[in-house]
Amino acid sequence: MAGRTVRVGGLPADLPPDRVADKLTIHFLRSRNGGGEITDVQVLAGPQACALITFEALEVAQRILKAKNHVLSIGGKKYPLEVTAHVVELSPDEVARSRRLLP
Repeated sequence: MAGRTVRVGGLPADLPPDRVADKLTIHFLRSRNGGGEITDVQVLAGPQACALITFEALEVAQRILKAKNHVLSIGGKKYPLEVTAHVVELSPDEVARSRRLLP
């Protein structure tokens, strides 16, 4: 899964998360947006709502990150999206465990 997940910010706060997930899926499946097959979409609610979108292929995630000006259109409104690489932060325990596995 490493590298295949992107973080999407700038989501509409006034819509239900399942509707936002559907619209994001449609947007990022389209080849004209640089998209491709998606394995998972998670909308994380909160004051800084965002979505984590995981693509089947690493190349698709890379294309999405290179593309500029992703705009989500819903009901006549346009929402500029902020697309960045999703970085997983390890806890100190996970870091220590991974160091013990190294030769």
